[in-house]
Amino acid sequence: MPRRSTSSSTGRSTGGSSAPRNRTPQAVRLRRRSFGDIAKAFFAFLALLGLVVGVPGALAMFIGWPLPSGMPGLDWLQQEITVSTFLHILTVIVWLAWAQFTACVLVEVKAALSGVGVPGRVPGAGPSQILARQLVAALLLVGATAASLTPGLSQLGHSMEGNQKPTVAAAQQTPGLFAQQREQAADSAAALAEQASHAAAHAEAGAKQHGATKYYRIQPPEGRHHDSLWEIAQRHLGDGRRYKEIYQLNKDRVQPDGSRLSEASLIRPGWIMEMPGDAHGGELVEMPDAGGQASSGLTQQLHDYAQTGDHAQGSGGSQASVPQQRPADGGTGHQRQEQHQGPQQQANDVAGSDSSFGLPEALLGAPLLAAGLLGALGRRRRQALWQSAFGAVGGRRGMEPPIPTGDAADVQDALLVGADPEGVRLLDRSLRGLAAQLAAESRPLPTVYAAWLTGGDLHLQLAQPAGKPPAPWQLGQDQTFWMLARTDAERYDDNDTAAPYPGLVSLGTLDDSRLLLNLEAVPGIVSLSGREADRSAFFASVAAELATNGWSDRMTITLVGFGEDLTPLAPNRLRHLDGIDDLIETMEAETRQRRGALGAAGHDSVLTGRTGPAQHTRWAPHLVLLAAQPSAEDAVTLAELASDASRLGIGYLVGTETGELPGASWEMEVTPEGRLLAPLLGLELDAQLLPSAQQRAVVELFTDADPERDPQGPSTAPPFLVDISEQGRPAVYARLVGPYEIIGLDTPDGDRSALLHEALALLLLHREGVHPRVLASALWPRGATDDVREALLERLRAWLGTDPDGTPRLTADATGRLVLAQSVVSDLDVLRSLYHEATQGKGVDSRVVRGRLLTDALVLVRGPLLADRPEGRYRWLTHEIIDAQLPLLVADIGLALSEFHLEKDRAEKAIEALTAALGSAPGDERLWHELLRATHATGDTGRLQALAVDLVDRSGARGVPPRTEALLDELLPSWRGGATAAG
Repeated sequence: MPRRSTSSSTGRSTGGSSAPRNRTPQAVRLRRRSFGDIAKAFFAFLALLGLVVGVPGALAMFIGWPLPSGMPGLDWLQQEITVSTFLHILTVIVWLAWAQFTACVLVEVKAALSGVGVPGRVPGAGPSQILARQLVAALLLVGATAASLTPGLSQLGHSMEGNQKPTVAAAQQTPGLFAQQREQAADSAAALAEQASHAAAHAEAGAKQHGATKYYRIQPPEGRHHDSLWEIAQRHLGDGRRYKEIYQLNKDRVQPDGSRLSEASLIRPGWIMEMPGDAHGGELVEMPDAGGQASSGLTQQLHDYAQTGDHAQGSGGSQASVPQQRPADGGTGHQRQEQHQGPQQQANDVAGSDSSFGLPEALLGAPLLAAGLLGALGRRRRQALWQSAFGAVGGRRGMEPPIPTGDAADVQDALLVGADPEGVRLLDRSLRGLAAQLAAESRPLPTVYAAWLTGGDLHLQLAQPAGKPPAPWQLGQDQTFWMLARTDAERYDDNDTAAPYPGLVSLGTLDDSRLLLNLEAVPGIVSLSGREADRSAFFASVAAELATNGWSDRMTITLVGFGEDLTPLAPNRLRHLDGIDDLIETMEAETRQRRGALGAAGHDSVLTGRTGPAQHTRWAPHLVLLAAQPSAEDAVTLAELASDASRLGIGYLVGTETGELPGASWEMEVTPEGRLLAPLLGLELDAQLLPSAQQRAVVELFTDADPERDPQGPSTAPPFLVDISEQGRPAVYARLVGPYEIIGLDTPDGDRSALLHEALALLLLHREGVHPRVLASALWPRGATDDVREALLERLRAWLGTDPDGTPRLTADATGRLVLAQSVVSDLDVLRSLYHEATQGKGVDSRVVRGRLLTDALVLVRGPLLADRPEGRYRWLTHEIIDAQLPLLVADIGLALSEFHLEKDRAEKAIEALTAALGSAPGDERLWHELLRATHATGDTGRLQALAVDLVDRSGARGVPPRTEALLDELLPSWRGGATAAG
């Protein structure tokens, strides 16, 4: 199906139509004022009136001017202190307190009304300013828009002065939904009335059309794009506003999966939609007896579907209905809520329609989180492999990572399908590149409140205007937005600049846009309310992404009230505290330390020190995630600590049961439906969550990869053993170690040959089975539809064929994963089996058998894995650890064969085996050590000296590793002089 046209970086549509294609118009959300809001505002007004006006009035009336009218003499100091003198002193103190509080009120009123920047801090105010802020907010909540009370995020969606766009156009160009100005609502209403009249005209014209009944099958997601009735109407009826005609034609009719269409936005892949008579386009299918376009399976589904619905009973349901007036979001309020269920719910719908089974939708809809977890898991497994090879003996050498099962296997598959490592890479490079450019221009980093990722473009929302951004960055919709198009982001290369905004973390999605909040830049505490389970899922998602993301260097994440079991994800980043008392004690000390360090270094904020010439690593952020609601006293203490936290690189996310937290700057709520609401920010997103079951499965993946977890040592048996005797010849033999070759199958014709070869390679590297969606995401990282995936599987099954007994060589196991028959074998399977048999099988008791098996194994090594793979393909190998496993396996084989020969003093044979192994594992220090020993055993000092010189040259600027240096000192004390002379 055709992809939706997207907007360019300048906001101009790339499509041929001016109608919205990339998103539906957004709603104008005005917060309704309750009686409680009015009561709070009334009492706040009385309190402010009494404190600002009543206090000075009472002092003037009852006390009078407390200071003397003239300059007092020295005898004034010797006068007796009377009650009147004492009252005058107290009056002066009260006047000073009143002046300070009034200053706080003026500062808060100015910040609240302007809606730009963070309120200034009145020196020494502390609780007085907090009280003034709460009273001002309560008072202005009735008379001003909610968005105007909060600086930063609420401005997203407002255009620059002099560059105003209509509401619908602005919604198309804006990366998300935020509160709009009241006057925009009137303009939107007029536009909506005109839209409704046009829609009625279209509906009437469509009702007069006659012709064959046409149907449309809802398409599965293609990349990040999900089908919707609005877009179907846009493509096939010429106007997205006619979506309701399609809805009325198909409402409550039984779909092929047994469910019904009950909401206009809640559609699932595979459903059939009857279309109005004037529908057009190549994706439509007429009734089979008229057009003969459908397959046999679809033919039956269409006939069954045609028998359902009101129109089948003569009720006239096929008559077009006029869409009701739609709010600016492109649908009714209820539709909007359903439509914005976003990637998580859409992924669940797709999984539910799968022929096998679904995967955890929370991770499928969290590409940045999934990419971070997948990368961290890969690093953990590689670290475990190297530890088992270099730090252990005997059975621990050559450790095979455990194969996940159950929920852990499903979560791993979801990570593979949902991860977007390319998006993480571009985000990281873009932010570091921006920091490097600003440093080169001696410009400070701007404070960034949030980042939006939409259509591959990156939008940074600044706390305040920071001038023109360096190219290729551009100004966004106003002076507080910097925008970088995806095509420009690809121009950045890796650099060693410190990560400028490591506190960015995903909150959720809105349509195709993903919001990342910079926790360390929030001017105060961010509170989160909602049910405990929902809050825990949100906290876990935030903690997991912060701990594993790819756009940070160093940070500390303190978890309180949850997450003790999350620490295995990143032990160097995550720490858990038992209670709030420990947290307050820790943060008071760190706040004092950071304030002092900033002052001593001459920096006004951590941003100055983080990416300036010195690039101090001590300015890494410290993010506090407190799931337990603090007491009122603790909340005030935290608010005081957080009042200066954004300057210090400290962020606070605090959970609350009541929804009210003293001192909270930004308030959010997660609903049971998975929505994230922030009324004062004008935000309503699909929350990014990590439910408890998936959280446990993720942690299981990490703990299973820990080499120290099992004191008995892991099993060293490979996951798939083959028959290495003459009788065990496979029907299909693939050579993966070196250039890719396949024996026993004909080469497929056409352009699909490379795709089939890649699919087979993935299946051969995972004998435990591969989920169909994992296979599809590996071959098409940007997404593929179900029919494309199924077509590939059918070709793959036909290509592999069947065994002589008729058994297919590609089947699905009980869990729905694709599994190859044992008659399909790779040289990697044989290599593992030969080494296992030589060291733990028949070779243990027979020296002759061991030598033959090890020699045969080493002969199979023809180079690195898939040495001739084409450019741009096999990118899924970056998620695998086979690139670490294979060199270790080859090194183990070379070491074992060398030991075999040295037992009989065959040093030359040992050198030959070690040299062959070094061809595939040149960085394995163990092989060099054994090569030095074998060369020393020959007694040829000149040859040993030449080898030492070669080692020094290979080490380069890093120098010879310490253990290798110690071995050279033992075997050849004069090696340093020889290496210097050679240099």
